[in-house]
Amino acid sequence: MKTETKTKYVGPSFLSLLCLLFVGLKLGGIITWSWWWVLAPLWGQLVIVFILLGLLAIAAATTKK
Repeated sequence: MKTETKTKYVGPSFLSLLCLLFVGLKLGGIITWSWWWVLAPLWGQLVIVFILLGLLAIAAATTKK
């Protein structure tokens, strides 16, 4: 019996590439954004998840049973 294994390549995500681009532009002097905005692709997704979880918690707390 022969077992086949398949390897799937997973590259960098769009947000990590965007962050890398922003860092390069910041270090190159092209943009003068705050480092908070330059690194926003890294932490922005986490903030959105927490906002959605908060909204779900509020909705669950206000529904009548």
